[in-house]
Amino acid sequence: QVQLVESGGGLVQAGGSLRLSCAASGRTFSSYVMGWFRQAPGKERDFVAAISRRGGTTRYIDSVKGRFTISRDNAKNTVYLQMNSLKPEDTAVYYCAAATLVVVTTTPEEYAYWGQGTQVTVSS
Repeated sequence: QVQLVESGGGLVQAGGSLRLSCAASGRTFSSYVMGWFRQAPGKERDFVAAISRRGGTTRYIDSVKGRFTISRDNAKNTVYLQMNSLKPEDTAVYYCAAATLVVVTTTPEEYAYWGQGTQVTVSS
C-alpha cells in the first residue's frame, strides 16, 4: 500500500505558474505508474497527466499539452506537475494517484491509491 500527499496548490492569476508535488510513502514508489487528475465543481474527475514507473513515458490530456509537465524523482518518492500558462479553466482540485500497472493509463478506475487533493484556483 502507498500513501500520497499533494502540496503546492493555491491561487494564481491567469498566465501564471504553479508546481504541484505528491509525496509517496509505503511500498516502493518506483513500482507505480503515477497520474494527476483534476475535478472541477459539478464535474467528473478528469485525467490530466501520467508518467511511467521510470519516467520514460508520459501522457497528457490535449488541453494541457505544451503547458503542463509531469515528472518524477524516484529517489525522493515524489511526482511533480509543473503547470505554466495557467487558464481559469484549469481551476479544480488536483489529485495524484498511483497504479500498480506496467503501462501508463488514463483511466481513473485503474488507479488504486489516491491523495486527498490540492486546490488550484486561476483568476482571470
